[in-house]
Amino acid sequence: MFRLVGLRRLLLVLLMLTAATPALLASEDGIVRDPQPHNYILVGFVGGFVRHNNAHHGPVKVAQRLQQDSPKDAFIEVFENRHRKTALKTILQRLDANQDGTLSEKEKADAHIMLFGQSWGASAVVLLARELNRIGVPVMLTVQVDSVAKLWQKDAVIPENVAAAVNFYQPHGLVHGRSEIKAADDSKTRILGNYRFDYKQAPVVCLGYSWFDRIITPDHMQSECDPHIWSQVENLVRERMTPEPRNLAANPEP
Repeated sequence: MFRLVGLRRLLLVLLMLTAATPALLASEDGIVRDPQPHNYILVGFVGGFVRHNNAHHGPVKVAQRLQQDSPKDAFIEVFENRHRKTALKTILQRLDANQDGTLSEKEKADAHIMLFGQSWGASAVVLLARELNRIGVPVMLTVQVDSVAKLWQKDAVIPENVAAAVNFYQPHGLVHGRSEIKAADDSKTRILGNYRFDYKQAPVVCLGYSWFDRIITPDHMQSECDPHIWSQVENLVRERMTPEPRNLAANPEP
């Protein structure tokens, strides 16, 4: 009888521990601790005050398409541009293969990170790349779409840890993107191009956007929903996720 009671208690304890596992894996900063390392880490940033899961916006659409058929060990996530620190913590945790809280030189060297964003989100891409550079983590690719820096930010110079970078922009309106990006070190970073899009000549229909976007920043809005730009972003990422990449230094088609 006593043995049966003890067995029941043991089973109850095991069930409680199993149910609590997701909570135990979550840290105080809200990041879920995943012990499985990721071969590819793709991080996108939305612009303005857009939510990270707003399906009308380019970065979210690209992430959703990539999630459908990317390798199982790929981590793909979109963040609000104001959550850059959370994105950094998430990347570092997923690079930490042995989960010891410290990145070894091998763990850093094994990183396959790609960053993309629009507007304030594009500026966040450059800032995040710089933060990764300070701790010695390489970045395969950065993509800026109509990049707009906040007053205290600088989004023009791509740090030396980035292998390749590309900039898409449009020149019109109250809010418009940076027309040129440069490499901090040309011998380490290839600027794939600064590509200009003109929505005065070739307008794009955007659905699901606010009256503010349509009236105050219509050209900037179109850069966010332009399917041609975001298909270019998707293609650039996919090229770098193939087992035998084609010419990774090749410029995307404007």
